[in-house]
Amino acid sequence: MTTDNAHKKGFIPVMLTPFTDTGAVDHHALASLTDFYLRSGVAGLFANCLSSEMFELSDEERLQVIRQVVKVADGKVPVVATGTFGGPIEDQADFIKEVYDTGVQAVIGITGLIAGQDETDAVFNRRIDQLLELTDEVPLGFYECPVPYKRLLSAEQLHQFASTGRVIYHKDTCLDIDQVRAKVDATDSFQAFGLYDAYMVHAVESLKAGAKGLSCIQGNYFPELIVWLCDHYNDPALSVEVNKVQQFFIDHMDVMHHVYPTVSKYYLQKRGVNISTYTRRDVGSFTSEVRNSIDQLFEDHKILQQELEITSVS
Repeated sequence: MTTDNAHKKGFIPVMLTPFTDTGAVDHHALASLTDFYLRSGVAGLFANCLSSEMFELSDEERLQVIRQVVKVADGKVPVVATGTFGGPIEDQADFIKEVYDTGVQAVIGITGLIAGQDETDAVFNRRIDQLLELTDEVPLGFYECPVPYKRLLSAEQLHQFASTGRVIYHKDTCLDIDQVRAKVDATDSFQAFGLYDAYMVHAVESLKAGAKGLSCIQGNYFPELIVWLCDHYNDPALSVEVNKVQQFFIDHMDVMHHVYPTVSKYYLQKRGVNISTYTRRDVGSFTSEVRNSIDQLFEDHKILQQELEITSVS
């Protein structure tokens, strides 16, 4: 994924989809949310992903959401979006082209929807070859989405795909820093290609290993903090602060994943963002205990933000 500052590390948020309290896509709130990400300093936007509740959207809603994000971004940063939702490869290729026509930089394939859990890497690789053939020159990427199951790609596969010049983006969810290093090493010679890590427990290690950036749900709480980490992860003068930020993400990992994305929408409400907590996906009950844990996260982050002198947007 290329930006005007391609040499820099970048944060690509996995975008939420705001809904009205009756469950319709809230396009006004989506425009405001997109602007919120942009003002936070993100390097790009990942629309129509799992955090967006993409499986709960119709094809037309997916396209409407992506079009709006591209329109609001207005070329300030590149946008990527998911374009594969199962079925015959020919159908997936057709929808990839529809998504690309919205103006995104690359269309993302869900690895677990390109080949079944019982199918081999050879089958997966053949289907990617088919997709490349059927989608003209559309730039593609991969997302190791945990739904319907998490299909991880090997370093060898990524090397093979990136070498085509057509695959430029990879959202990694392997949770294994050694695998991340191997994937980065295998694709390092392809300047157009970028690996973005989703796992904040080893965020600093991943950036130092050569990942192009981060793409994580924590950006739906405090994107400015992740932008700060991408900017300063390797600054010797700020090593103490960097370690503190890394530990903050480790210490608060569980609370941010529980009842997500309801909790992140509530958190953004506390920050002054215009967004309902409504979700189409059943993610569990937003109990008073869960609310209290998010309220505490809010206070803990406020203290850290003041220590780092990071200016919040709202």
